[in-house]
Amino acid sequence: MTVREILKMGDERLLRQAKPVTAFNTPELIQGIADMKETMIAASGAGLAAPQIGWDIQLVIFGTGQVISRYPDAAPIPFTILINPVITPIGEELQHDWEGCLSVPGLRAVVPRWQHIQYTGFDEQGQRIERTASGFHAKVVQHECDHLIGILYPQRVRDFTKFGFNSVLFPNLAPEADD
Repeated sequence: MTVREILKMGDERLLRQAKPVTAFNTPELIQGIADMKETMIAASGAGLAAPQIGWDIQLVIFGTGQVISRYPDAAPIPFTILINPVITPIGEELQHDWEGCLSVPGLRAVVPRWQHIQYTGFDEQGQRIERTASGFHAKVVQHECDHLIGILYPQRVRDFTKFGFNSVLFPNLAPEADD
């Protein structure tokens, strides 16, 4: 397993549309997922999309499994590998909550997301996944899947008075939260 470099906002590779995965359970896919998990854990992230490490495929991983320093009040999310995802909103309710991103270090903003979603896709073996999610879990899935269509969370911000540096907005957060 290798900790990979996470691309930062401004890198044109983050703006591309990722390609669907057509072959499952390949050595390249399994190794890439292992690298992504190692990278996400090293960065204290709640999720990571393949385009964030320069891999142009429709693959996201997410999950906290426990409370993490970047999101101390969030409920744990089980670790999930999600390939070729499709998100469907359930209802019209939006949540407006703070988001950060490993590709946009040191900043956070309030971003509108669907409160309740259903997501489908496949795991690394090609087995179908179908789940519903709400709250933080739903927000993480939507955030990571945005990377697959070339969208970073600042593009979703509606009120730029609620966008700024972590160290200014949240001076009591742990120092690593400013990454």
